Amino acid sequence: MMFVRSLGDGAELRPLEPWQAEEFFAHMERGREFIGQHIAFADAAKDLDSARNLLQRYADKAAADAGRIFGIWLEDKLVGGVLFREMDAAQGRAEVGCWLEPSATGKGLITRAAKVLVNWAIRERGMHRVEWLVSSKNAPSIAVARRLGMTRDGVLRSYFVYRGVRQDLEVWSVLAPEWEG
Repeated sequence: MMFVRSLGDGAELRPLEPWQAEEFFAHMERGREFIGQHIAFADAAKDLDSARNLLQRYADKAAADAGRIFGIWLEDKLVGGVLFREMDAAQGRAEVGCWLEPSATGKGLITRAAKVLVNWAIRERGMHRVEWLVSSKNAPSIAVARRLGMTRDGVLRSYFVYRGVRQDLEVWSVLAPEWEG
């Protein structure tokens, strides 16, 4: 199902699908160093095949109602995206994530796009809890969680290894009654 959602200022939110792998890979190439500071997509989409496979994994998740991925286009150029990394309809829980190439930072694109996803998850899908999991070192992403009105639930200390370095994982969330309020 194709749709386009305006984010204002010449930006659009659209589904990101396997047939767009070349555009996605070119975007990753432009932003690889910046995105890769915190987001594993930069390492996962290392060539066209792996970029296509990543998008296919999300197409499969969408078909199973277990996740979805959307691109953010600015003036018709793919510059980033937001996703439901995981969705569990039975538990009423979804995890939202994001990434952005450097040329598109500081414009509020991620906050606006993530708000669309949270709205949809809570209002359309009836999710009770939307989560935002983020490395404690990723200050811009933490700022988005705050702007979305999320609450920091806690920190999982030394939770995961990223590029050989142990990282703390912050858990942020918003509950349906808080979002609707």
